[in-house]
Amino acid sequence: MSFSGVAGSARVRVLGIGVVIAALLAIVPVPSAHAKTRPAPSSLADGRYIVLLRAPAATGYAGGTGSYAATRSTTGQFNARSARVAAYSAHLRRTHAEVARDHGTETVQDFTVAANGFVADLTKEQAFDLSTDRRVLLVEKSRTLRLTTWHSPDFLGLTGRHGAWARHGGRHDAGAGVVIGDLDSGIWPESKSFAGEKLTTKPKTTWDVSRRGEKTRMEKVDGQVFRGRCQIAEKWHKRDCTTKIIGARYYADSFLQTVPAAKLARTEQLSARDGSGHGTHTASTAAGGVVEKVRTEGRRFGRVVGMAPAARLAVYKVCWEAADPDDSGCNNADSIAAIEQAVIDGVDVINFSIGGGASPTLDAVELAFEGAAEAGIFVSASAGNSGPDPSTLDHPAPWVTTVAATTSYNYENTIVLGNGKRIVGASVSTDPVPSTRVVDASRAAAAGAADGDADICGPKSLDRDQVKGRIVVCLRGVYDRVAKSDEVERAGGVAMILVNPSPNSLDADFHAVPTVHISDTDGTRLFDYLGEAGSKARAEFVLGNRTRHQTPLPQVAGFSSRGPTLVSGGDLLKPDVSAPGVSVLAAVSPPSNSGRKYDLYSGTSMAAPHIAGLAAFIHGERPQWTPMQIKSALMTTARPALTEKGAESKDALAQGAGEVTPRRFFDPGLFVTSTPVQWRGFVTQQGIATGTPALAPKKVNVPSLADGAVTAKTTLRRTFQATRPGVWEISASVPGFTVKTSPARIRSDRKNDAIDVKFVFHRTNAKLGRYSQGAVVLEGPTTVRLPVALRPVSVDAPAAVTGTGPSGSVSVPLVAGFTGDLDANARGLAQSTTVNDSVAAGTDDYQCVTVTPETTLARFQVDAVDDTADLDLTVLSSTSCNIEDAFAIAGQSGTASGDEAVTLRNPDPGTYLVQVAGFSAGDQGSPMAYGFDFWDVNPAATAGGLRLTPDPVPVRANRKTSVDLSWGGLVAGVRYLGYLTYPDSDDITLVRVDG
Repeated sequence: MSFSGVAGSARVRVLGIGVVIAALLAIVPVPSAHAKTRPAPSSLADGRYIVLLRAPAATGYAGGTGSYAATRSTTGQFNARSARVAAYSAHLRRTHAEVARDHGTETVQDFTVAANGFVADLTKEQAFDLSTDRRVLLVEKSRTLRLTTWHSPDFLGLTGRHGAWARHGGRHDAGAGVVIGDLDSGIWPESKSFAGEKLTTKPKTTWDVSRRGEKTRMEKVDGQVFRGRCQIAEKWHKRDCTTKIIGARYYADSFLQTVPAAKLARTEQLSARDGSGHGTHTASTAAGGVVEKVRTEGRRFGRVVGMAPAARLAVYKVCWEAADPDDSGCNNADSIAAIEQAVIDGVDVINFSIGGGASPTLDAVELAFEGAAEAGIFVSASAGNSGPDPSTLDHPAPWVTTVAATTSYNYENTIVLGNGKRIVGASVSTDPVPSTRVVDASRAAAAGAADGDADICGPKSLDRDQVKGRIVVCLRGVYDRVAKSDEVERAGGVAMILVNPSPNSLDADFHAVPTVHISDTDGTRLFDYLGEAGSKARAEFVLGNRTRHQTPLPQVAGFSSRGPTLVSGGDLLKPDVSAPGVSVLAAVSPPSNSGRKYDLYSGTSMAAPHIAGLAAFIHGERPQWTPMQIKSALMTTARPALTEKGAESKDALAQGAGEVTPRRFFDPGLFVTSTPVQWRGFVTQQGIATGTPALAPKKVNVPSLADGAVTAKTTLRRTFQATRPGVWEISASVPGFTVKTSPARIRSDRKNDAIDVKFVFHRTNAKLGRYSQGAVVLEGPTTVRLPVALRPVSVDAPAAVTGTGPSGSVSVPLVAGFTGDLDANARGLAQSTTVNDSVAAGTDDYQCVTVTPETTLARFQVDAVDDTADLDLTVLSSTSCNIEDAFAIAGQSGTASGDEAVTLRNPDPGTYLVQVAGFSAGDQGSPMAYGFDFWDVNPAATAGGLRLTPDPVPVRANRKTSVDLSWGGLVAGVRYLGYLTYPDSDDITLVRVDG
């Protein structure tokens, strides 16, 4: 099809309606009705795109296509280099070329193993055209993802005579025979944390690495073989690969499309060498070897070691530093290429400390990880650094282990104010500061400084005359924390107090001047004192915590992203587990870290490699365990983090199962694991067709329980697989709910017994519209704990009801979640604008609508006259009724029928083009006649006087009832639409009336 104007078969019909649409909430296929989704439209612009196809990749192909044999593993060990995979992959590449050719383009890169798709440079017209092709699963713009930025072994219980290392082979063998693939910013091979022997062509012992040219090879503990590459490139030589770093590749093709090589940072190079320090930090946290007597900035830290010091590292550099920091990042297409190669190479674990931010849809990277998980690879990914706000979490899929960040060690010093009050904060400084005058940076602005810059101690924002010789109080935000102390030093300040303006983590960084970082609540105390003391305000810094309150450990970091996830509407609990992520000491690249070889970093980026390394430790000792069994063991043996007051935290939406506990995870007793069939059902439920029946997120068998819309009660089921004989008694505690389980206990007579358990949660007094969080605990030979998050809502209502006649009524059945009066609200009715038209098979027809502000719901619907015909519907945001001015896909519906609809709640104002695609003709042939209806529900749309009886509706918890909707005075033969809303619920009920 052509997008050149409206030529050929593409016709645009303008509907003169004076109404506009205000912000997308639901797109057909609709996610769960209670999902708090607000997706941005899929942008259409010329550029590079990832195109994923509907046919399965090699990791998920079960046969049935021509003569190609199945390639999906039935043993949990996927062989990417088999003849079957090679043949099927060749077939997929031919398909890619065919699809690309059909749309006037060609492939830049092919994916066939972890994902089935290709990368291509497309015009926006080609991108749209491909997005409506039935062979295509997803079209995603190439974009930049972001990096989500020592005492951990001791704190987690790995060290000591009774630590997990000693009980399972010793520290020096932790992770032996296992390969961790680190997708990050590369690695600094000279670091002592990566010390290894020179590679030879003949390995000396089992699990040794050999090299021929750039190719590397290692036999792994699970009997499989890793085959990697030591990619020789800029500042990367053969000697940089060792028995520790056994693979080094880099991926920059798509990143360099937006940031040319000439605009990379001076510390960057086109090779696997680390240009920022981030990848070195994550790699050494996961698998760094033992390094004694580490000293940084004059402070002695002693021994530094990773979680699995004997594991090998395969580095896949996908993140790049640009001269302009705002351009730095990790391209999604490059990341998928690296995931694909990691699967082919044969890594056991992937660490991905990278994120694209919370999204209501699964992206291409997340779908590629599904292929990696099907290949038997454990994937650890960072939750994101957008906390403490809810629904900010990245990596929402059940096949990924999503990791939150916690505190693990208190680097603390104390501020003693002039009035004698003490405030403890994060500080790595070893230099006390005597009593000194204090100045609020906001009152020390340099002449010409931008408004507000002095408050946050931005570059060149402070006046030397007002700052010299003083302790300066700076607010956190906008600029790097250490950049603020640089500015204080430049202006002559002797020390800095860094204040969180809102809840967030406290970070001990290496600063240019002695610095203490304090919380927002302590900041209020400080500013109160400064207001009282005025120019006489003084303070001193004393080393250590000199208050009566000891800071509890671990606590979830304030920056750590939270659930509920947008993708599952709160019906699948994320994050999964927590690990240290605040002020973590690990190796870095000296050129980009002020010459430091080891540095303190904070972020969920630091938490994820803890879990990746621990997964490698487990895999080395239990190579027969699947990735989901490892995930289950990590989660069910975790312990809750603590609150600021030292109590156990019940915030599962922040911590998941809690802090990982290595001393327990080798003997979980019971597994709770999901399967690839469930994953594919989960993907289908998200509106991304896979050929597998849809599965609701809360039905995926993960080691947690969640329901984002509970009306009076909810029933959740889990299957437990025993790792040993025994009896476990089941109990549960969720505030505001009673819980009944069937059976009341789990009895396993032998290893691998599978036991199904039903959990029925009845609401008692849990607050409507708010999450209630707790846990299910199974006590027996082991303790197994599953976190629970439930959100009670006011009502369970149907998605739609229909009525007929100019006057009449319809009954809406309801089940309430409380006893009392339900204040339902009716909106509409809006009259339809109807067009009768036709479209030929294989061509497209267009309608155009423009609507005014204050619209709360718009619906676009097409109905083929011939029920055997197949039409598809796509709604486009546009600046005009010209197809060339379309800039985003607002919604799509492409089932195998002639009836399609897209519903948008609160969409953005503007013009919308509606494509009606004639996919295939039915019994009546081509062209295919259809009716197109558009409804706009806004405050002025009150046709028929839609009213509820009774109003309010008296309800009893968990009892069926109904409300009657009535109307009158409608025009015969005209279609109308309205909807009902309910308090403390995201559900709506569409009301269709044919007059």
